[in-house]
Amino acid sequence: MRMTVAGVMGTSIYIIDLLVKIIALGVVPKNRRPSSAMAWLLAIFFIPGIGLIGYLLLGQTRLDRRRHERQRALNEEVLSYVRGLPRTPHQKTISEVDAATIELNERLGSLPATAGNLIDLIDDYAASIEAMTAAVDEAETYVHVQFYITACDHMTEPFFDALDRAAARGVSVRLLLDHLGSRGIPLWRPLVKRLNASGIDWHPLLPIDPLRGQIRRPDLRNHRKLLVVDGRVAFTGSQNLIEPGYNKPKNHRAGREWVELNARIEGPLVTALNVVFASDWDTETGELLRSELAATAPRAGDVTGQIVPSGPGVDAENNLRAFTHLMYAAKKRISITSPYFVPDESLLYAVTTAARRGVEVELFVSEGKDQFMVYHAQRSYYEALLKAGVRIYLYPKPAVLHSKHFSIDDEVAVLGSSNMDMRSFALNYEISLMLFDGEPVAQLRKVEDSYRTISRELLLEEWLARPKVAAYVDNVLRLTAALQ
Repeated sequence: MRMTVAGVMGTSIYIIDLLVKIIALGVVPKNRRPSSAMAWLLAIFFIPGIGLIGYLLLGQTRLDRRRHERQRALNEEVLSYVRGLPRTPHQKTISEVDAATIELNERLGSLPATAGNLIDLIDDYAASIEAMTAAVDEAETYVHVQFYITACDHMTEPFFDALDRAAARGVSVRLLLDHLGSRGIPLWRPLVKRLNASGIDWHPLLPIDPLRGQIRRPDLRNHRKLLVVDGRVAFTGSQNLIEPGYNKPKNHRAGREWVELNARIEGPLVTALNVVFASDWDTETGELLRSELAATAPRAGDVTGQIVPSGPGVDAENNLRAFTHLMYAAKKRISITSPYFVPDESLLYAVTTAARRGVEVELFVSEGKDQFMVYHAQRSYYEALLKAGVRIYLYPKPAVLHSKHFSIDDEVAVLGSSNMDMRSFALNYEISLMLFDGEPVAQLRKVEDSYRTISRELLLEEWLARPKVAAYVDNVLRLTAALQ
């Protein structure tokens, strides 16, 4: 009996679909977490066509070959500058745990810990931008600016005016901004027009432009935030270069503003931050800033710290390894602030294990949501955390608690651009600042105390009584967090 055309097509589609699934079983799990592999396989198996297209677009974390080759060559070049940074005498100034953390970070991220730094934490949004503006106005040689989201608005315009003044007096002003991160914000076109008309040398990070052959996974982003002036003073933290409502009318109508934490730095850590900027600058432009890396910033205080760059160009998810290492080492207290707490299995076990062995563990998160999928994925972990003894504090809406930091006992303070989520560990370029002395921890404790004062504690009984529909949505969107 002769098969109809429809029958032949149906059989062919069935065979192709079966072959795709068989191939996916052997390809998708390669060098991938089991949870991530399972999530992608579920998508490919149960959403035919769409799941496969999603995997082809979003399932690969590798960047293009040219970028990787440039990154490898740059790493060798940068090591020569890193060797000039003063090492910290671990055995005399810090604990064995901190020394092990420093060794791990340097092995994976290349940058050593350095002593002699002065750190000032700034939790006031406007004051942070004002401090950066003042630093730029004192620039004599160069200004290096890098932010995930950049916009020129009523709050940041004085900063851009300072950049223009610096360029006019002969200072080399270089600016990097994430292409998609900034392009999606209102005022993008006026910003581009202003930058093109200025004396600022600016470039987009990880640009996507198919007409120019710039094609890559769209959600691989450079999420770093930093400013370096003359190799003398630097800033880094969670804050983007934009007003706190992100120039969006719906945020302004709701009174929704982002809450951030930045660090102002003097000392050798400034040089380490400059190395990170120079690395990203070279990757995008092919220009290595040799003269700007030649000198090491002098000692300015007594704080020991370490810069931890992470991302697709750095080995072995080094920020995740450092974070879990510190969680397991905690003896008395862990305080975590993360707008997007979506941990992988290793970090979840580290946090809950610490709580179950008697460590006081607290987690500060936003009560409201600014990203639907991540918000619900995060909520799916609350039950396990609460049952383990983790105290969860909800920062009151409409504010968005966007600060990213944690402290361990009275020994370590960590802050920067990295969230406690799988995206920050595997997909984004991030930067973290680890501080190993008492004063920065004390400063961070004051910030945590201010959060606790105005936040509401979420109790297990309340959480278990939430609507079943909400619990279902949380659990479904938990799967999307593993699609990486």
